[in-house]
Amino acid sequence: MTHERPGPPLARTTLDRSAHRRRDAEWLATAWERARVLVLDTRSGGRTLISDDDGRLVLFAPETAPVVEPEARMFLGEEPDGGPVFAIDAPLPTVEGTRAVNLRDVGHQLDDRDAGLMTTALALANWHAAHTFSPASGNATSTHEAGWSRVDDGGKQVWPRTDPAMIVLVHDGVAGPDGRCLLGNNAAWAGGADLRRFSCLAGYVEPGESAEAAVIREVAEEVGLPLGPITYVASQPWPFPASLMLGFSAIADPALPVTVDPEEIVEARWFTRREIGTILDGGEVLTHDGVKVGLPMGASIAHYLIAQWLGA
Repeated sequence: MTHERPGPPLARTTLDRSAHRRRDAEWLATAWERARVLVLDTRSGGRTLISDDDGRLVLFAPETAPVVEPEARMFLGEEPDGGPVFAIDAPLPTVEGTRAVNLRDVGHQLDDRDAGLMTTALALANWHAAHTFSPASGNATSTHEAGWSRVDDGGKQVWPRTDPAMIVLVHDGVAGPDGRCLLGNNAAWAGGADLRRFSCLAGYVEPGESAEAAVIREVAEEVGLPLGPITYVASQPWPFPASLMLGFSAIADPALPVTVDPEEIVEARWFTRREIGTILDGGEVLTHDGVKVGLPMGASIAHYLIAQWLGA
């Protein structure tokens, strides 16, 4: 089985965002009449509909989509054939032959087009849901620029922001099946009696800090290890609600003691490539106390970093 991906699952897209269209009210009104409309519901965790037949996103014609006010339409961009795509945040219609899914569950299964559409729509919808009042004035805001900004009654405008975060696959630099990577079980994750999930170390980039400095700081804080060479790998949005994950790999010495911060990490341990390959191929690896080891969900950049290291 191969575990390589052409890029992180949610970093892929075929959409032209066509930012120059966002202030063109006349063009937007005409475009809506021929639009493809993605419906997602932030009240249900950002779920949308995919087809049972092919697993692709269900896009609606404007006349069959839920009715919303024009200002609630979010213009995502134009597809390669010129077709405009909008998203709306509304209860999902009942459509035979479809099922409701969220991005965490199916992001790694979507093709480039659908991954880009759903990630962008969810990021925008989450931002709108959290910014109904202006952080500058405290006044209520309304949507502007086809969903790409909000403005209050005094004209103060705010735009979507993303929170930079780093995530790093720490490894020993050794090639072959006995090479090892360090993964941690986060204290914030609900523990299960029959499965314990391990993932890459991660954290937010603090004000005035570079991403590389954040990698060094977070690893030192969470597992007490100094790092050797750090290499940037890839990035992907993680709209839960508004992160941009900057992915790195870094070398550390497995002979040094691992000292976890119990507020952040319950357990951290080194895994060989052989063990990681076994898990990804559906086999079983157990913790020291007999619990089955789980790895990150396929839609995450953590899964991508681990798979890339496995194939190195």
